Amino acid sequence: MGKESKEEYLESCRVRYAGRNREGKSLMIDEVSDAFGWDRKHTIKALNGKVSLGGGSGKRGKRVVYGEAEKAAIIGIWKLSEQPCGTRLKETLPLWMASYEKHCGRLPVKVRTRVLACSARQLDRITAPHRMEDQARSGRKTGRLSHRLKQSVPIRCGSWDVDRPGWMEADTVSHGGGSSSGVFLWTLTLTDIHTGWTELAPLWGNSGGEVCLALRGIEGRMPFIMEGFDCDNGSEFLNEALEKYLLERHRRVEWTRSRAYKKNDQAHVEQKNFTHVRQLIGYGRLADPGLKKLVADLYKTAWLPLRNYFTPTMKLIEKHREQGKYRKTYDTPQTPCDRLLACPHVSASTKRRLKKQRAALDPIELSGLLEEKLAVLFAEVERIEHEDEMDRLAEEELFTEIAGRTPSPPPATAGADSVAAPVADAPCASTPSAPAGRVARKVKTKKKRAKPKKARVS
Repeated sequence: MGKESKEEYLESCRVRYAGRNREGKSLMIDEVSDAFGWDRKHTIKALNGKVSLGGGSGKRGKRVVYGEAEKAAIIGIWKLSEQPCGTRLKETLPLWMASYEKHCGRLPVKVRTRVLACSARQLDRITAPHRMEDQARSGRKTGRLSHRLKQSVPIRCGSWDVDRPGWMEADTVSHGGGSSSGVFLWTLTLTDIHTGWTELAPLWGNSGGEVCLALRGIEGRMPFIMEGFDCDNGSEFLNEALEKYLLERHRRVEWTRSRAYKKNDQAHVEQKNFTHVRQLIGYGRLADPGLKKLVADLYKTAWLPLRNYFTPTMKLIEKHREQGKYRKTYDTPQTPCDRLLACPHVSASTKRRLKKQRAALDPIELSGLLEEKLAVLFAEVERIEHEDEMDRLAEEELFTEIAGRTPSPPPATAGADSVAAPVADAPCASTPSAPAGRVARKVKTKKKRAKPKKARVS
């Protein structure tokens, strides 16, 4: 069958295909598939006019818009901004574009326009080959609870209904390397419900005094006043030191807690524990007090300005169940700083100060500073671990040397002509003495006889 005959036959089948019922269409699909050797799916498309026999159809789909220059700029900003999703990256690109051009060279106008016009789904497709899979890690263990404070601190669960900043969720992250023995570094995490503004502070141990000391520093640099404090049931929070700090002050803070073993009651701060702490520092053990200063400097000068001023986040607006699946609706991604600037309850002076602080920062410089401080921190951790390992090996070697020593017999004091006498066991007081040779021979041949046991019969 020639090409023209095939086209005429296919065209006649298309005309008859539209007027047939389900069974008739199925029979025609089988007939055309056998005639042309096609798959049934391709035959259905051909009978519906979606494909043809022409060889010059070419590649289907839209023309490629984003070239290597656009992809390089998108991937560069995406990696420097901690690899956000496409929806958040869409709002991140305008914030980072000026800094990217300052450090990496000015982009052509067409390239910059295409990058900023890229959709969120296209950004996901561009960054998909560069994404890394995370490994599952184990969590931490909490301490004992304070029963008295559990009776006085009310439980808060469910969604938050707040329209201003200041209502904080708090939690701690362990840097014990999977072990709770000894004293090591912790991180106190506070996140604001309304804006997503997050604060971090290192703790040496998880005592109430350390938490209060970190809270004083955090409240001194936050751009708003703390109105509420919601924590879990750990001993670092339910203690008298924190009770005095929160409740015995001029401006009393509303103190609430979550239900025991219900992490979803603190979903906001639990998310920040992973994105702001675990993804940055990891799961290793930080057991040296000198590391606290390095971690505090890392948080304050590089990490928190980068996350609060230049990293957009999304907030859940609505969630409902539809045919066995949950449908979620999010708002437009915004940085915590932008949410503060848009809040009517924030004063004008605070907004001016936030704009001034953000204008003085450069996101790519902060990203480079972050990598430098992380390198210093991890180098110090490796040095400490190496010294601890060398000390442990030295202790093991010393212990083995001491355990392997055996006491040696005292040297003989006799003259040079003397001959060493054979040594025999000392005789008992009731046994007559015997010559040395006989004693040695008896020692070799003598066997101890077992005494017969006498059975006692009643």
